[in-house]
Amino acid sequence: MTDLRYPVGKARMEPQLTDEERREMIDQIEQAPARLRAAVEGLTAEQLDTPYRPEGWTVRQVAHHVPDSHLNAYIRFKLALTEEEPPVKTYEEALWAKLPDTASVPVEVSLVLLESLHRRWVAVLRSMSAGDFERTLRHPDFGVINLNQLLGMYSWHGRHHVAHVTGLRERMGW
Repeated sequence: MTDLRYPVGKARMEPQLTDEERREMIDQIEQAPARLRAAVEGLTAEQLDTPYRPEGWTVRQVAHHVPDSHLNAYIRFKLALTEEEPPVKTYEEALWAKLPDTASVPVEVSLVLLESLHRRWVAVLRSMSAGDFERTLRHPDFGVINLNQLLGMYSWHGRHHVAHVTGLRERMGW
């Protein structure tokens, strides 16, 4: 049986990418909002409040988590593009998923946020040179990493969470 935590496998953060690999990853980031929207489309409130795996987040939490995470990613890219090896901070994503806005704000709000955010983020990503992707930041968990690695992480992240939802839908026959 597939590990429900990692339906598309674990993230790979390669320090060097080809132009074609970067283009493919940027395309994946560009497609993530539409794929998440399609994954949650038509779900009832009860279905949205179903965990995608035992002891996992609910679909609703996943739908709100993706823009939370990608907002952080967008800021990290902009910091690395405008500062020399900026330190970035982590955040308690599990606690963010339990904040009142996750339970009370409709998923649609986060879907629209993700769509708007990705329009801006993809514009930045498509304007970057190969040298820009070599720029670095300092992450508390990973140390010094470059933007190739961050691109790999977030192209995976959207696919990872969409697969959580689509996998649940398949298993439940929704």
